[in-house]
Amino acid sequence: MAGKIKRSDIDEVRTRINIADVVGDYVALKSAGAGSMKGLCPFHDERSPSFHVRPQAGFYHCFGCGEGGDVYSFLQKMDHLSFQESVERLAGKLGYALHYEEGGQAPDTSNRARLLEANGAAEKYFREQLLTAEAEVGRKFLGERGFDALAAEKFGVGYAPNSFDSLSKYLTGKGFTLPELIEAGLLSQGDRGSYDRFRGRLVWPIRDVSGQTIGFGARKLRDDDQGPKYLNTPETPVYHKSRVLYGLDLAKRDISRNRQVVIVEGYTDVMACHLAGITTAIATCGTAFGSDHITVVRRVLGDSDDPSQGARGEVIFTFDPDEAGQKAASRAFVEESRFVAQTFVAVPPEGLDPCDVRIQRGDEALREVIALRRPMYEFMIRQVMNSCDLNTVEGRGQALKMATPIVGKIRDRVIRDGYARELAGWLGMNPDDVAREIRTTAPRTPAAPLPISGDASPGGQEAPYQMASLSKDPVTALERDGLMVLLQHPDIVPLERATAVLATQYSHGALTLVRDAMISALEYYPTPQWVAKVTEETPSALSTLVGQLAVGPLPEQAHQTARYCEGVTSSLLDRELLRKKAEVLSALQRSDPTGDPDNYRALQESLVHLERDRRELREE
Repeated sequence: MAGKIKRSDIDEVRTRINIADVVGDYVALKSAGAGSMKGLCPFHDERSPSFHVRPQAGFYHCFGCGEGGDVYSFLQKMDHLSFQESVERLAGKLGYALHYEEGGQAPDTSNRARLLEANGAAEKYFREQLLTAEAEVGRKFLGERGFDALAAEKFGVGYAPNSFDSLSKYLTGKGFTLPELIEAGLLSQGDRGSYDRFRGRLVWPIRDVSGQTIGFGARKLRDDDQGPKYLNTPETPVYHKSRVLYGLDLAKRDISRNRQVVIVEGYTDVMACHLAGITTAIATCGTAFGSDHITVVRRVLGDSDDPSQGARGEVIFTFDPDEAGQKAASRAFVEESRFVAQTFVAVPPEGLDPCDVRIQRGDEALREVIALRRPMYEFMIRQVMNSCDLNTVEGRGQALKMATPIVGKIRDRVIRDGYARELAGWLGMNPDDVAREIRTTAPRTPAAPLPISGDASPGGQEAPYQMASLSKDPVTALERDGLMVLLQHPDIVPLERATAVLATQYSHGALTLVRDAMISALEYYPTPQWVAKVTEETPSALSTLVGQLAVGPLPEQAHQTARYCEGVTSSLLDRELLRKKAEVLSALQRSDPTGDPDNYRALQESLVHLERDRRELREE
């Protein structure tokens, strides 16, 4: 990655994209008045719509649950992307080339849309080929593992013909060039030219969290295939195996809702779990579960350090009980401290993998494997103990020394002390001796969890101020409506009038701060960046309020929008003139017409001008 995306590009993409089009992929939106749309909130269950989108302002807000923001925050929350990923996603959709702070263009976005189109076309081709006579061997493989045609359709499973150029011919016929197909990882380059990377294999589409196909995993079916058992797409501008998790596009909603994720080892295991009702199952794509995967999982799981976020989630690993499975468990345990969620291990019986359990024993048996999960710490301690001869003093001492670092890694003191007592019982030792050994060897500072997103979290913990917190008196209501008009309809209220309105005196503290932010961002009035710039200038505790003001429904009919805006701003300007008139009258009462006639005359002229301005304003 070439660094942070340039601010000018972030603003440009936000300006070009229509937030209603993006939100409309997830929410059925209907008109809610002039320039406003609403629908059922995607962030919480509701029967009547309280989710509002204001396309011109580029903001959304739910008055039911309080979620709100711009198009980038919407994608971050819906598809569990980082801020940078959301910008890159939309830039790719627009075909806009991003530039980064350290110079150059991002390789991910310059041709991203084209590569995604190629992968999508390839998936369609592979799925069609699964129905051909040649693919009988693939259909037989699926059938033997309990997957019918509906299962293959659900997961997009296809078949790559045993040919060096069948896919190449198909895609070039669709207008794709050989360099594009090589860059997408669909073709390989040899001494004699390019050829299809996947040949004579079952093919699974690998999708990103939004459901876009970014690569493929292919399993060999024939004995004469000299390649590896599984062959994946190589690293490409859109496919990075260290950050991709198979099945996440299907599982993300249930992972977030149930606060649980089940991590298995292969494509068929994911399919078996989902078909058995374990809809939170995902898998890595031909690589070990690493720190980048954890970042993605934490973001989807909502694995937060903030105790106010509710109950801790669950991360359940499944490992084969063979040597390879034990190594995988050890690697996962090294990364365990990066989770705030509780980690567990589910071990299928008799060396079976989840797919085999479903085939041989049924869906209920597979669900039971997950239900009988054991805490990761207990699993690792038991593994250590199994490697020692506990019938001897020396063996028990060795087990204690090997288990002590495991127990010492536990951050929660109560749980750590509990495992110390359990370990003492398992080894038949004095609990005080075990506790003392743990205290002397345990690390003092456990590893900090990874951040949930790529952006640093704000330092303050101040609760956001809501529009519902505003008082209901007429003065505050008028000030609120005035700011809403300027945020939502800068195309109707001229800059000169907006400047005059913002120069008026506001009585409500929170609205005054928003007004000040609007003055600071006035150079962007009435550009598409207007609301975003106001939000940047606003104190973080009031950013939610700005979002609400920018999308909140106004009591106007579509054909009366201009009249409504004029009425609200006129009322604010009239109020300001009335306030100034009262100040001048007060000054006149205190003034001495004989002692300082010039000042008295100036005050009288000011009063005349104020009355004239009020009369002209009302005549409008």
